[in-house]
Amino acid sequence: MKYFGFLARFVVIPLLAIRLLLWWDKQKDRQLPETMQNWPENDVLLAHVVVAVTYTTPWDNYLVASDVWSYDPDLVTGWTIGWVPIEEYSFFVLQSLMTGSWLQYLARRIPADPSDGKSHPVARAIATGTLSLVWLWSMRSMISGAPDKSYRDLILTWALPPIMLQVGFGGDILWRNRRLIATSILTSTTYLGVTDSLAIESGTWRINPAKTIEHEVIPNLPFEELLFFFLTNVLLSFGVTLVQTKESEKRLPAIVRAPYYRLKARRLNKSKE
Repeated sequence: MKYFGFLARFVVIPLLAIRLLLWWDKQKDRQLPETMQNWPENDVLLAHVVVAVTYTTPWDNYLVASDVWSYDPDLVTGWTIGWVPIEEYSFFVLQSLMTGSWLQYLARRIPADPSDGKSHPVARAIATGTLSLVWLWSMRSMISGAPDKSYRDLILTWALPPIMLQVGFGGDILWRNRRLIATSILTSTTYLGVTDSLAIESGTWRINPAKTIEHEVIPNLPFEELLFFFLTNVLLSFGVTLVQTKESEKRLPAIVRAPYYRLKARRLNKSKE
């Protein structure tokens, strides 16, 4: 199965289906909860696409260059940016749109828990500190150079810093939306894990077994691949929730508030035209 064929079957078609459901919701005037109407929905998705491509590109290039991932040359176009085929960049974009759109669809159906009006900074600090310990452990493991743990450690050291930032900034907001976020993460991760196993089985890409703990969650799906999809969906679900939620604005540092409000006013005005 060619990589673009995988994307067309398993990512583009579900994305189009979710976008159709969202369009239908809007025709029926089924809107996001008022507390999550902070930014135009499409702007939120596009912003996450930009961040995902920018943040993931150097890391993904390192994985391919160091032979963690590889691709059958007969199943990709051969067009690359750095070491990574163009299809992989397409996947960054499409996963961001699919997971983000799915969360926006679910948010119309799964309400947040009522707020107590408090920001709970101590709880956020404890959660962030706990994640930082996991990050430090993964860094230490990566530096020790155990080859069979390299993919796992590379995933954790790459994904946890922005997750720590999200939790430190709005862990209480995320907790109030835990049912929405958990539903989004679990369904997206399960789906992408199953389809990824099919792609590995068909030879579309390969995970070097020497770089993994060699434990398959389901046939052909290494544990590290499921961890990758879980953490990327955490990043996307946390990010979309925080940006969509109006309460997040109150926590912005003073230095960014003025340009933020100018940009927001322009985008809101444009969305109404």
